[in-house]
Amino acid sequence: MRVLAVESSCDETALAVYDGGRGALLAHRVHSQTEVHAEYGGVVPELAARDHMRRLPLLARQVMTDAGLGYGQVDAVAYTAGPGLAGALMTGAAFAKGLAASCGVPAMAVNHLEGHILAPLLGDDPPDFPFLALLVSGGHSQVIEVRGVGRYRLLGESIDDAIGEAFDKSAKLMGLGYPGGAALSRLAESGDPTAVPFTRPMVNRPGLDLSFSGLKTAVANEIAAGRPHADVAASFERTVIDTLVIKLGRALEQTGLDRLVVAGGVAANRPLRQRLASMMVERGGAVHFPSIELCTDNAAMIALAGYLRLRAGEVDAEPGFSVRPRWPLESLRPPGAAA
Repeated sequence: MRVLAVESSCDETALAVYDGGRGALLAHRVHSQTEVHAEYGGVVPELAARDHMRRLPLLARQVMTDAGLGYGQVDAVAYTAGPGLAGALMTGAAFAKGLAASCGVPAMAVNHLEGHILAPLLGDDPPDFPFLALLVSGGHSQVIEVRGVGRYRLLGESIDDAIGEAFDKSAKLMGLGYPGGAALSRLAESGDPTAVPFTRPMVNRPGLDLSFSGLKTAVANEIAAGRPHADVAASFERTVIDTLVIKLGRALEQTGLDRLVVAGGVAANRPLRQRLASMMVERGGAVHFPSIELCTDNAAMIALAGYLRLRAGEVDAEPGFSVRPRWPLESLRPPGAAA
């Protein structure tokens, strides 16, 4: 089964082709809208939807050429139906459903978060189930027990700002522009991570929930006091990572798991990767990350997630389409399970 996938949940337009028979990603392309939204300091939903509309047909032709296939050689079309920005999701869903209808093949609505969690399965060292997952994508920061595809148990999540939001908002306070998370990490490389003794949020409380709004406020106070931005950035980054190491250690103890998956945009953070890799070595376990290019939003992960569900006989049978700006991961069922 060859699956063509469309991802348009936010500010990346992406398409990919996955060959399930070969277990291989044949092609994928991503167009980032960073320049479109940079002057506004954040994503403007209407502009995002319009740019998706412009980019999708061209990217589809390019990815099919890259894969060396014609549309008649596609067996199914998968698309992101949520969570995400409603207008952006509708643009991608309409394009994908129309493409599936014109090719006479089934379509499959995919949960964007499930795509992120399964992205490491596309790597050279895919994790076996079960595993613990840290999902750090956009507005989501969640700790999840993963027993298989569609078998997810939420253990903890951010009760306010997600990690990515805290990075971006702190970067904005430092005048680093948009998107700020990666810029903050680059600035942190030249700072002293011990300069500011930030409190590690909620580590002294029971449970696995996360909170970063107070840390962001502490960053604002240090900047207002004239602390060098590089030191604030380095101390902020270290505090976030320390907090995650503590919380994930607890989650591994609680579940008895020895495999960890870290997925989503923040999974590209190099110091985070290094600390979690060291933690898992000390515990005698293993940690798995997507490749750097598959950490941010992409269609490769949507193609894989769609394939795994299509293989089990699931299809999006409705002639029209609907999107779900809010679509909790724990509401999903295993492939082929009765609704």
